[in-house]
Amino acid sequence: MSLDFCADQFVIKLADRASIVAVSPDATRDFSFMRGEAKGLRQVRPDAETILALKPDVVVRSYGGGPQMVPFLERAGIKVHQIGWGEDFTAVRTNVREAAEALGQPARGEALVADFDRRLARLKPAPQVSALYVTPGGVTTGPGSLVDRMMVKAGLVNFQTQKGWNPLPLERLATEQPAMVVTAFFTAQSPHQDYWSQARHPLVRQMLTDLPVARLDGGATACSGWFMVDAMEAMAATGRSIHAKTGALPKDLQP
Repeated sequence: MSLDFCADQFVIKLADRASIVAVSPDATRDFSFMRGEAKGLRQVRPDAETILALKPDVVVRSYGGGPQMVPFLERAGIKVHQIGWGEDFTAVRTNVREAAEALGQPARGEALVADFDRRLARLKPAPQVSALYVTPGGVTTGPGSLVDRMMVKAGLVNFQTQKGWNPLPLERLATEQPAMVVTAFFTAQSPHQDYWSQARHPLVRQMLTDLPVARLDGGATACSGWFMVDAMEAMAATGRSIHAKTGALPKDLQP
């Protein structure tokens, strides 16, 4: 049984479908990478009464049920596996292997890690194309984050130079722009944008219209999962297409 959408991904991918007692209410949402495979599975809220009634052998969670859920379930004799978080690709491999082991499917975990590494090795990066990551909430991320590492692996140069997650740099965008934009969660089913979100600013909306955009599956950027390689491939492909059309680096990256 999985208690949140991050845990859902690992349970659905690694466990035998017949052994899945239930997944979270977010398992079929558009930010869930395994949303298609989640259809038909029982979805329940991660509350203690429901979990005890379903009697799972293993509960997998990232944050579902809150901080007191783990000790409660352990006292009830239910094994709990905690999905970790990290800001690098090593965390992806660790998450997959540990979840597979907890679910009694270590071979599936090793196969998934091997495929992840093969695709990373085959990834053809873009030629240092500048890009800005934009979320519907009007924030972006800079050096040090997992999304930034994904962009770098895809051959992109992050337009955002400030570390951490911060509001979109509107003042800077008024005078200079990246060569492309990377977006995730911009879908009809995503949570509605706040009317005060900087993603609604005319500068940003014009940029999304005028510049090449790598529109990522929102689920591919979350949860430190193997599926983030899909996002890196999409970013690299968009970046390479820009270089193929212009035959030169963007002005802000030329010597």
